[in-house]
Amino acid sequence: MFLRLIAGRVLQAAVTLVLISLLLFLALEVLPGDVATRVLGREATAEALEALRRTLRLDRPAPERYFLWLSGVLQGDLGTSLVSGRPVADILGPRVANTLFLSAYAFLLYLPLALVPAVVQAIRRGGWLDQALSVATLVLLAIPDFLLATLLLIGFAMTWPLFPSMSIVEPGTDFARMLRLTTLPALTLAIVMAVYALRMLRDQLIEVLQSEHIRAGELRGLPPGRLVWRHALPNALAPALNVTALNLAYLVGGVVVVEKVFSFPGFGTLLLDALQLRDLPVIEATVLMAAAIYIGANLLADLCAIALTPKLRDAR
Repeated sequence: MFLRLIAGRVLQAAVTLVLISLLLFLALEVLPGDVATRVLGREATAEALEALRRTLRLDRPAPERYFLWLSGVLQGDLGTSLVSGRPVADILGPRVANTLFLSAYAFLLYLPLALVPAVVQAIRRGGWLDQALSVATLVLLAIPDFLLATLLLIGFAMTWPLFPSMSIVEPGTDFARMLRLTTLPALTLAIVMAVYALRMLRDQLIEVLQSEHIRAGELRGLPPGRLVWRHALPNALAPALNVTALNLAYLVGGVVVVEKVFSFPGFGTLLLDALQLRDLPVIEATVLMAAAIYIGANLLADLCAIALTPKLRDAR
């Protein structure tokens, strides 16, 4: 039953991704102006424009071009950049690797920033510490990510110069330097994600701590720490996984702004540069990859929630 459910969800995710690829192709198809003219400029000769149209397959019908592009993507061929002439995969690879490193670092920081305050608030609910953390959470919720990044820059790169103000990563950068260069952007992403999950996790923990099986554990004399971390927290995590999935999806969009603030050479800055230069193959590849990450994050969170909740798993 569980394997059938996984197969169904994976199939649903694959169909959704194909539909997104179709919408993406259609959206770029209806852009005003001629692609060849945008690439070569208005002063290009008619022969040069016609040659570029043949190279880009613009002389073929749109459905044929879509299926040619989709078949190429399925085979790992993302096309060639209109600006640099390099394969899109070669351009995308190092940028995606940088963003994956930044995202993993941010997610590792996110876990304690969300879990520890939520547990403290649930245990000390109604107290001054709970109220202080709630106020701090609301303040952070009201701060846009670019402003939070700027405040961290002012605090930890200018006032207290603990970290560099620009996260310029070059090929061959060692792990320790990579960590130092990405600490401020990773911390920005982690804080933005944590404040969204913290409130929900706190409320879920309070509800679980008041449940009968936790009270039964207290009557049996189980240590409070064991009750919270081994019994209450796993039951409270399942509803919060949806927020975590949204946070993982936020990394796809939020990282664009944060990377720009810190001049980090990642996936987000590549997308912005491609949009400015109207490099269609790069735009198609980056947007499709962002959609795949978003769908994959929601699929993973859904399956984890089912695996952690026996009632939910048995009901299906």
